Amino acid sequence: MNNLIRIFLTSWIVVVIGCATVRKQDLDAWVGMPVEALDTHSLFITLPMVRTITESGIEIRNYPNKRNIGSCFGSGRINTNTYLNYASYNSFAICSAGLVGCDNIFYIKNGVVVEYAPTGRCYTNETVQPQSRYYRLKEQ
Repeated sequence: MNNLIRIFLTSWIVVVIGCATVRKQDLDAWVGMPVEALDTHSLFITLPMVRTITESGIEIRNYPNKRNIGSCFGSGRINTNTYLNYASYNSFAICSAGLVGCDNIFYIKNGVVVEYAPTGRCYTNETVQPQSRYYRLKEQ
């Protein structure tokens, strides 16, 4: 049973890590962008934000995109006694849980994005780049 659990967990980890790809062009697209572009981005406005400001004035924004993953493995059996009219159930379970996902971290100085540094199990594509919505709203 332990070998089966190890094989399953190893396979799951390989699949998850294989899906996590961060592209340099997605990171570079944010460098020099006004913070308003981040504030109007359709993905990042749906995520919670944790904001920190350093003593030197660097603003650090984290938009965590994570979910709680839990899994249990176990076994059980029913014991019946032919002389008494009852059944008892014995079980054994191993459970684990954790947060899996990406911390979308932005470093901002003087209202301009200096760096986008996704951390964790992250995947980027053109959907995380600055959107034309910012430019459209700015012109109105």
